[in-house]
Amino acid sequence: MKKKHPKKGQYGYRNYHKKTELALIFSGLAAILLQLGARQFTDRESLKNILTVMAIVSALPIANVASPFLASFRYRTPGPEFYQKLSAYEDKTAVLYDLILTSKEQIMPMDGVCVHPSGVYFYCTNPKVKTEQAEAFLNDMFRAHRLDPHAKVITDEKAFFKRADSLKPAEEYEDDGSVGYTIQLLKDLSM
Repeated sequence: MKKKHPKKGQYGYRNYHKKTELALIFSGLAAILLQLGARQFTDRESLKNILTVMAIVSALPIANVASPFLASFRYRTPGPEFYQKLSAYEDKTAVLYDLILTSKEQIMPMDGVCVHPSGVYFYCTNPKVKTEQAEAFLNDMFRAHRLDPHAKVITDEKAFFKRADSLKPAEEYEDDGSVGYTIQLLKDLSM
């Protein structure tokens, strides 16, 4: 039986993504070292130059993989208790897990996101996040994509679950397609 890997927005994605990115980084580094090591086995100067250029060009994609990996390295998937607690709300609202959103100023690890017709409620675990600035960034992003700017960033777990408790089932609202569009937008913007 083939094991399913979590996709962006599903529980466990951060930890899985870290493992795959780490494998890519190490395989890229191994390829660079092989190219540089192969220089030692040739006497032709032109071949040495080609191998050197190949190693340099190979470093660029590895750097593109490594920079977001390093930025998000310390953010892990929350424990299974958090998942159990938040998954209970999936019948009332669409729920996303393990997103990492970035603005120019800050990294915002969103452990849980409730995407509801009344608004989007983010649970951010980074204590350094400036919530007003994060909400302004998210609301501007929503406006730019023709969505209602109703983002609320919450850094306290109890307050987040209290807000999730207060949500009415999404079926009670008229479906204009904005919830699905918002979900896809958040997945696309996440690391």
